[in-house]
Amino acid sequence: MARSLFLLYSLSRRRVSDSLRSLFFIPTALALTTSLFILFYISSTSNLFNPHPHHQSRHHFLQNPAGDLSKISPIESQTQSSLDFDSPSTGLGVGDDHDGDAKPLSSSIGKTDANDVIFHDEDVFTHDYLKMNKSFKIFMYPHDKNDPFANVLLPVDFEPEGNYASESFFKKALNNSHFLTKDPSKADLFYLPFSNARLRHDPRVGIVGIQDFIKDYIFNVSHYYPYWNRTGGADHFYVACHSIGRVAINKAEEIKLNAIQVVCSSSYFLSAYVPHKDASLPQIWPRVDDDPPNITSSQRKKLAFFAGAINSPVRQKLVETWQNDTSIFVHSGHLNTSYEEALQDSKFCLHVKGFEVNTARIGDALYHGCVPVIIANHYDLPFADILNWKSFSIVIATLDIPLLHRILSGLSSDEYDSLHNNVLKVRKHFRWHTNPVDYDAFYMVMYELWLRRSSIRVPLS
Repeated sequence: MARSLFLLYSLSRRRVSDSLRSLFFIPTALALTTSLFILFYISSTSNLFNPHPHHQSRHHFLQNPAGDLSKISPIESQTQSSLDFDSPSTGLGVGDDHDGDAKPLSSSIGKTDANDVIFHDEDVFTHDYLKMNKSFKIFMYPHDKNDPFANVLLPVDFEPEGNYASESFFKKALNNSHFLTKDPSKADLFYLPFSNARLRHDPRVGIVGIQDFIKDYIFNVSHYYPYWNRTGGADHFYVACHSIGRVAINKAEEIKLNAIQVVCSSSYFLSAYVPHKDASLPQIWPRVDDDPPNITSSQRKKLAFFAGAINSPVRQKLVETWQNDTSIFVHSGHLNTSYEEALQDSKFCLHVKGFEVNTARIGDALYHGCVPVIIANHYDLPFADILNWKSFSIVIATLDIPLLHRILSGLSSDEYDSLHNNVLKVRKHFRWHTNPVDYDAFYMVMYELWLRRSSIRVPLS
């Protein structure tokens, strides 16, 4: 009897224990199952477990807008994970025949791959460009020839020249354009006409005094005119191409925080530059010749070319990697032969970051019909919210310099011909004229300003 009771007791304890285990196991199993389901859902719908998360997020530069992965070329899939470029990647296109008068492309352009069109959106650009041309007005703060700093504030009375001619070209072209108004009440934006490049070389100011000059200039503008104070400078802009511009405004915080900066040193890495508020100015060497060369792709014997000072680790890496190559020609310092002929003899021309992300090499390449290869991380390329850069250039991360030959030679002849043909179409947008020509660099900068004319920013207290 005692043994029976013991067995009954043991059996009842075992049942209770089994019940407790089952009570513990059921919710644990449910939780584990739920967790596995959630992880599966996340992995199938996001990039969390994607070994190359940039394919679909930051680096949408190389995305196919139509979503058809079969149309992405090998060069795109090869470099997509390491590119560091954040420009828009969608749109149709606007273009014309080489460097003639700009005309919208025919409707057949919509039948081509999205990577082949040079503008993001044909309809939007054409419509807005016409509106800008008819109504956009700029008030330039007036100064006369007797002003002690007339050389800094007024348009130059000669043809702009040198590596930083873009800011002088803009001022001279604006002064000769229909956009300028003497009536501030009709102005959409207000132009601060000081020249950083000329201040830098003025012995009364120089590099040491440029920050105080700009600070004093803003003080005078805000005390003698009412326009700055209405918005804290949000409807004001200045233009600068020299790299001194990134520190020239250090004592005028209102400009950095509120005004529109149209600058060549347009790097996402610099705190002084604010993408979307500010705009990238193309650095273009002046060209007197009205007829840029038309060298066909078949006439270009070199794969790639670079020449310039070795003033950055990126350029140093380029030279160390490719200085002895027989198809990629890289040179430190000046060439003993013709620089222009080297550009015309090359399929690709390398724009490599120096002291700044910007150089005149992109403009040089486009002018000579050479496809630019941009090796400069964090560069907000000129007109990037207008032009489809992937249709006429190659962007390569600085870390991919050792892969340069493989990337460029991996392009098919059709892919290269498409890039080269688009270079011939787009290069007119990277040319300055003293008297503005429709769709040239001046008009493109004006369009960038027109896009920013109604940006709402809180005035500084």
